[in-house]
Amino acid sequence: MTDIITVALSKLDADPRNVRKTYSAEGIEALAANIRADGYRLLQNLVVRKGAKKGRYFVVAGGRRLAALNLLAEAGEIAKDYPVECKEREGEIATEISLAENVMREEMHPVDQYEAFDALTKQGKEIADIAARFGTTETIVRKRLALARVSPILLQQFRDEDMSFAQLSAFTVSDDHERQVTVWNSLPSWNRDPHSIRRALTEEMIPATDKRVQFIGGLAAYEEAGGPVKRDLFDDRNAGYAVDAALVESLVAEKLEATAATLRAEGWKWVECSATAPGGYHAMKRHYPEAIPLSEDDQAALDAAEAKYDELAELIESGTADDEAEAKLADVEQRIDALNARTEAYSPEALAQAGTFVFLDYYGRLAIERGFVKPEAVDEAEDEDGEGLPSARGAAKPKAPSISHSAALTEDLTAHKTAALRIELANNPDVALVAVVHAMLLSVAYPYNSERSALQLSLTHERLEPSMKDAESCKGLSAFNDLAENYGHHLPGKPAELFDWLLEQPQGMVLSLLAFGAAHSINAVEKKFTDRNWGIEQANQLGRALKVNMPDWFETTGDSYFKHVNRTTIELAVRDAKGSEAELSVRAAAKKSEAVTIADRLVAGTGWIPAPVRIAPAEPKQELGAESIAEDEQFPQAAE
Repeated sequence: MTDIITVALSKLDADPRNVRKTYSAEGIEALAANIRADGYRLLQNLVVRKGAKKGRYFVVAGGRRLAALNLLAEAGEIAKDYPVECKEREGEIATEISLAENVMREEMHPVDQYEAFDALTKQGKEIADIAARFGTTETIVRKRLALARVSPILLQQFRDEDMSFAQLSAFTVSDDHERQVTVWNSLPSWNRDPHSIRRALTEEMIPATDKRVQFIGGLAAYEEAGGPVKRDLFDDRNAGYAVDAALVESLVAEKLEATAATLRAEGWKWVECSATAPGGYHAMKRHYPEAIPLSEDDQAALDAAEAKYDELAELIESGTADDEAEAKLADVEQRIDALNARTEAYSPEALAQAGTFVFLDYYGRLAIERGFVKPEAVDEAEDEDGEGLPSARGAAKPKAPSISHSAALTEDLTAHKTAALRIELANNPDVALVAVVHAMLLSVAYPYNSERSALQLSLTHERLEPSMKDAESCKGLSAFNDLAENYGHHLPGKPAELFDWLLEQPQGMVLSLLAFGAAHSINAVEKKFTDRNWGIEQANQLGRALKVNMPDWFETTGDSYFKHVNRTTIELAVRDAKGSEAELSVRAAAKKSEAVTIADRLVAGTGWIPAPVRIAPAEPKQELGAESIAEDEQFPQAAE
């Protein structure tokens, strides 16, 4: 039987046969808000059975609704004997009814939620009111409404279960429906993760986490300058994107120029600004400031400031300092820095010959590097000792058709090569030790030859992700990041403790950390303009010493290589990997996309990789007799 009856709220009790025993306080409060918004009416009647005492009823189904009504009664919003419409059912099947209500339900589809919320907003309802009315958060409502940005074609794909909600959410970063559909169709099925979708849609935008945006004061400063912002409600790691890249660059340049104006007043021959570190500036000749004795008054002021600093520091360390001690200490530090700055200065000759670079460092901080002298124009074919510089692209090529790579692709491929070299070196302390010592000796024993090492030791660590088209697929980068995380669990948390900790470690651990640290500095990336030709060449020597097998770290596929080169290069690459018959199969393709697919299939499993990512073999050494070496070129004899 099923009868509709009205029961006073005070006569309703929770049923011990109700299979659902636990409710969240937040959920009950949200449901109470929903009931309140609808005039204290229930959308669904409670299901009850007769209780143990006359006139009382157990609530078989609707325990959360009962708890919400009791909450409203306790708050005085409804009477304790508030009439509640109920359906009375037989007590024998109470457990089955309770189980059916809790199990046989399905959450509302997100797109249906979006359409419902959208309809309410069009009626003039505020987001806060919608959230309160339906017992949810404003963030959830905003996320559902954000689906309005997504193409109806993609919404239908989601309805048809051809994409996940995470994939659908990624498209909300753009309002361009045509672009969204194009991105979805162009991405291979195995690469349609949310990150890849967002990256494809925002490739012309600048994320809030970019060092340039951080340098100008964040998106707030950019917006204040009139820049439009695109925000992604579904990406908690990113606060949004700057749409106008030109404005960002302009604001960065404006801030750098403000610093440059001060530096020009110092009298430098030139001051140059850039958003990134100038290429190869460490190898340039440099002037350093000369020591200047302080005047008696300045020396006395410095001595007094240092004494005051020691006094304040001792009070702070002992815990007896007052609340203003920290601020006083900071003021004293500034006085000491200002006085120490007077102890050195650049000579007039240095100012007349040299200049200053103003740029953003790796972390987006303002960097000022003074005293650099620009090299005179030299014959690029030879270095100072008459040796020919190795070409960044290899020896001159014949005019016949050959495999060609764009500068961007060469940078991408050699970034993969660098990632592989880094993880291999990190796992080989013996070679790492030799590589580090080699790099150090080039700096101290062979002036102006530091670029002959693949290691950029200062220590310089250049991020590889910007040079890669798909950094997430790089095996070497992934392995190196895992290794970094592993070492992070062993190192002490405070930098001040690191030295003493290292002293306590066995030599094997120190050597492993040496290899790990040295690996960060490897750079075999070939950019369009580079003055690191010797260093890039030495990376192959390093790779041979490490016995790196690049096919273990890079797989040649349509996405990683073939779609980035021209038809001729695709054909020649396939011929190189599989022979002339395979080349004919590619040549027969009507479109480049077909040629890419065919090449992908033919080269798969062969281990073939393009030249820029290979470890080049050693050139054969020429045997020289002792008589061919001049006497004055022999090793000098020790003085007797």
